Amino acid sequence: MILCIDAGNSRVKWGWHDGHQWTSIATVSLIEFAASSDHINPFSVTHEAPERIVISNVAGEGAHQLLVNWTSIFDAEPLWLRAEAERCGVSNRYERPEALGPDRWAALIAARAVHNGASLVVNAGTATTVDMLGADGAFFGGAILPGVELMRFVLHEHTGRLPIQEGKYSDTPRNTIDAIETGCRHAQAGAVERMYRVFREVAPAPLCLVAGGAGRALVDQLSMPRRYVENLVLDGLAHIALSERAARAKPTLKTAR
Repeated sequence: MILCIDAGNSRVKWGWHDGHQWTSIATVSLIEFAASSDHINPFSVTHEAPERIVISNVAGEGAHQLLVNWTSIFDAEPLWLRAEAERCGVSNRYERPEALGPDRWAALIAARAVHNGASLVVNAGTATTVDMLGADGAFFGGAILPGVELMRFVLHEHTGRLPIQEGKYSDTPRNTIDAIETGCRHAQAGAVERMYRVFREVAPAPLCLVAGGAGRALVDQLSMPRRYVENLVLDGLAHIALSERAARAKPTLKTAR
């Protein structure tokens, strides 16, 4: 069994993978995770010790220490994912490959595994990332922008009267709350579509893969070929663990021959 953990900016998501599929996936807010009792380990409630633990953490040092504490009960030494120049068929063309966020790196690896052509990899959460992955596995680069909730919050915090409540998208919004919601969602979709147009110049007919908590709403607003992938980061973490398992098994097979 493989334990994959995705600690994001506002929530922690983890899943248990049996080598073929997810057997369970859970999500809690980062605040709930930080408040967990010392006597209730969220990772050990329903499963025995994992053979491998793979972690993507973009939530900072506090989350890192919590994850160290919770995973220390297992014998398996966690792999704290860091972006590299190359892994699992993906080559990283970032100016400093190691500076790419581990969540983005995991999502790119998952995208490479689920689609053998060029893909625009979108992860819509607290921040929205839009990354360009070529058909040959080359990561060309990408964009980062505030997510919908963060856009709403910034408008509320930096104006005198704009409310922070979630509104409804409308083609013709006729109240302030819906106007804010519509503007934020247009901004998200517009950024993705502009990146798609740029990417299409170098990679004909890319598929847009959308993930993240705000991804379901976003994917319905996009006009290009697209697909929603619910657990893209976790899928990438599992793929890394499985590729390592396969690499370890190869010498054994050769010896057997």
